[in-house]
Amino acid sequence: MSKFVRVAGTAAALLFAASPAGAQGVVNVYCSVQVEWCQAAATEFEKATRIKVNMTQKGSGEVLAQIRAEAQNPRGDVWFGGTGDPHLILADDGLSEPYDSPLLAQLHPWAIRQHEIAKKRSVGVYSGAVGFGFNRELLARKSLAAPTCWADLVKPEYKGEVQMANPNSSGTAYVVIATLIQIMGEEQAFGYLKQLHPNINAYARAGTGPIKAVARGETGVSISFVHDATTEANAGFPVGYSTPCEGTGFEIGSMSIIKGSRNMANARRFYDWALTPEAQKLGFDVAKQMQMPSNKAAPLPQGAPDLTKIKLVDYDFVKFGQAAERKRLLERWDREIGSLAR
Repeated sequence: MSKFVRVAGTAAALLFAASPAGAQGVVNVYCSVQVEWCQAAATEFEKATRIKVNMTQKGSGEVLAQIRAEAQNPRGDVWFGGTGDPHLILADDGLSEPYDSPLLAQLHPWAIRQHEIAKKRSVGVYSGAVGFGFNRELLARKSLAAPTCWADLVKPEYKGEVQMANPNSSGTAYVVIATLIQIMGEEQAFGYLKQLHPNINAYARAGTGPIKAVARGETGVSISFVHDATTEANAGFPVGYSTPCEGTGFEIGSMSIIKGSRNMANARRFYDWALTPEAQKLGFDVAKQMQMPSNKAAPLPQGAPDLTKIKLVDYDFVKFGQAAERKRLLERWDREIGSLAR
């Protein structure tokens, strides 16, 4: 065992050893990862600390809206997971608490960078890239090639064959819009989305909805995080993935403590625990999620997409993590894309 891993394990032990087995209390967590992961996190944290977890699973956009609505009377303590842009918006709104976890030094630079951009109000938990998921069997039956570029998705042969999420409720879809803007420029990106619209059969509520529809054979192609496609493939579904030849964006799945938390000490306990290697393994061990964990001592799941081999844009987390920019882009999407007949 390396010295680093021994130190990481010791730090994690110190965080929780000080709490008596009969410790009381509760922490309310809004969770924006897969429900199995949320449930496992609640169970394992309760085992480690004897602190009861009230867990609510929702998409990133929905959680952001809920925290804003509850700003005068906060009901949540921690927001765990979901794309980083909404967490930065929460920080920009002043609705999350600054916190320096003692585990911060154990994290990858991209996770620490998220913490710095958010002025200590958020931190990276995992990372993953945007791409295309596709059902191999369904595409073969329809004599369709798997898409490999953004330009492929607007071809006439994909009419009604593509699914993506609604950016108002899904952080995944907002990352897609921000990615296209950074590749093409805003005017061309919205022109592209208009071209794409006839090929879209549904705008799902949650970011994982489209890839699950691909796995079930309900749609041929999804615009998704590629680690979600790998998860479905590992579950035995005929799912493959590709990343766009023009380049693509990526998420830094994040975590924030909600301003005005009524259980601040327990919120910090959960935050610290969620950054340990043991906690970060749960995404794969329980939910078979294939994101890259933020703790350097947490193993990268075997077969997980390697971000170092994907053509990534220099994603502008500062710009697209601003509340005003998100609001403007979502309003434009509603006006120019969401209102179109289908």
